[in-house]
Amino acid sequence: MSYHRAFSTLGCPALMLDDVFALAGRHALTAVELRALDGSTDLPAYFARHFQTPANLVAHLRAAPAKVAALDTSFKLADHTPVDRAALLQFIPWAEALGVPHLRVFDGGRAGDAGSLANIAAALGWWRELRAQNGWATDLMVETHDALTTTEAVTRLVTAVPGTAILWDTHHTWKLGGENPVTTWQSIKPHVVLVHVKDSVSLPSAKHPYTYVLPGTGEFPSAPLLAVLRAEFAGVVSLEWEKLWHPYLPPLDEALTSAALCHWW
Repeated sequence: MSYHRAFSTLGCPALMLDDVFALAGRHALTAVELRALDGSTDLPAYFARHFQTPANLVAHLRAAPAKVAALDTSFKLADHTPVDRAALLQFIPWAEALGVPHLRVFDGGRAGDAGSLANIAAALGWWRELRAQNGWATDLMVETHDALTTTEAVTRLVTAVPGTAILWDTHHTWKLGGENPVTTWQSIKPHVVLVHVKDSVSLPSAKHPYTYVLPGTGEFPSAPLLAVLRAEFAGVVSLEWEKLWHPYLPPLDEALTSAALCHWW
């Protein structure tokens, strides 16, 4: 068993779709996670502008060298508006046509807040009812970003809403939750469908009390985690290079090269 390596286009937000797949091909990656294209995170608008219909997009990507592992939305389960729900639903026709298994949504809310977990569970209930009514194959996966940065919080959610798919941001549970990634994995692995990885050092940056650095040059304990994932996980492990939010970062191409040279993943 071994996982598929991918990257999120958060790391190359200015690229067009074909350039994204060319980058994946150069680094022998078998999947991509679409978050931003041509400088925008409004993927449905990008697809409509360049391909008009979902069928045209599918035809265009038929010979692509990698699969689309996920479409990443900005939707927050714990705190959103009707406008946010409408924006989320714009992704559905494209995801369904592409056969994308999951739309990424954020947990939202605050760590340790029972109200946040209740709101997340309620939003998942809304989604499940709507999905069943429409017969959609695409489902949501919830990123461990805000309220779900500890094993305890993830466990409480999947107990309240069985079958919830988790996108595990390994850096968040490690740096924000203070957990050993291998220990976290052993507790939440039945629920994880996609994994985010990145590296950092304990120096403040403009937005965080840490600074993201090239994979393999920081403090994230990747070696023991990825050894376990190679043995136990057949899903996608995606480098989330957050260049759109942190312009100080070098280009994604450099980050992918660093990861390869360091045998980081």
